[in-house]
Amino acid sequence: MAKRRRLETPSSADLDRIEEQFRSETFERPALGRGIAPIAQVAADSAALTSAESTESRAARARTEVDAARLRTAQEQGLLIVELPLEQIDETAMIRDRLVMNDEDMQELRLSIAAHGLRLPIEVFEMEAPDGQGPRYGLISGYRRLHAVRALHELTEAEKHRRIRALIRPRTETDAAFVAMVEENEVREELSHFERGRIAVIAANQGAFANTEDAVNKLFATGSKAKRSKVRSFALIFEELGDMLRFPEALTERRGLRLSAALRNGAEAGLRQALSVRVPADAEEEWTLIEPVLQALESAPREPSRGGRPRSRPEGYGWIDDMTIRTTSGILIRRARDGKGHILRLEGSPLDDELMESLMLEIRALLEK
Repeated sequence: MAKRRRLETPSSADLDRIEEQFRSETFERPALGRGIAPIAQVAADSAALTSAESTESRAARARTEVDAARLRTAQEQGLLIVELPLEQIDETAMIRDRLVMNDEDMQELRLSIAAHGLRLPIEVFEMEAPDGQGPRYGLISGYRRLHAVRALHELTEAEKHRRIRALIRPRTETDAAFVAMVEENEVREELSHFERGRIAVIAANQGAFANTEDAVNKLFATGSKAKRSKVRSFALIFEELGDMLRFPEALTERRGLRLSAALRNGAEAGLRQALSVRVPADAEEEWTLIEPVLQALESAPREPSRGGRPRSRPEGYGWIDDMTIRTTSGILIRRARDGKGHILRLEGSPLDDELMESLMLEIRALLEK
């Protein structure tokens, strides 16, 4: 049997020595070799740092963090007004719905901006910039304001007109961008009937909408059914006569509806022939070329099958934009202009020497009339 060890009760001196050793290892930092428990050290350091920052400093830091978050949110939502250099803004990033700008109105706008500054910022979206170049922005709305500020800068070369106030809107779908542009111009300066129809056709041809019908319904969603019907009528005029008319924006509602009705009844060839007789000097002279064709058609018995909404065109053909048209044979015709005159460029596999010779003869016959 193992011999049991006899336990002795510690004396008061032993208890004092144990307690003193425990206190020195746990709560006090010894001079050599031993340290306090790690968790106790972390807590002590945190408390020291917290107490070092005053209440006012912590409150100021919290306000700064809140302000930074608000700024980021405003920037992401396109609510932050910035000043952008004019050269960074591309107004051709989207086909514009406005065809003409009144010189008198533009002069008034320039004088107002020169006297009081730009009261309403333009709207832009950030574009992908080529490598090595600075940021680029596409114009959504504010076409007239941008041109007015550019004109002031060219005239005065003043530093204050080198930049323009703008809202950088979030990147959006093409259809939403077209809607924003049309809504802005409809509210500030109503578009002409032809301009409404034109932008609907162009937006559809650029793929922003399924077709012209869809473009009209979404671009002018807040308009009445009668208004959308008129827009479709002027869209047909742009599709079939947009390359021939020199003063289309001057068409009144009554004249435009007569013209679109004639086009639905197959008058395109006759109208194109009438418009090719001579180049009109103004809108009234142009109408005198058109009206006889309409009167002849209106006085003839009407075919029951005619009428209704503009007929749909084959997908991918027709007017692509103001300067480009694609024929049903796949030939692309582009119109341009330089300092010497007008230019026509034809592209497509159907083109050959024989066809080009025929085209030259047709153009010659047309110009000699």
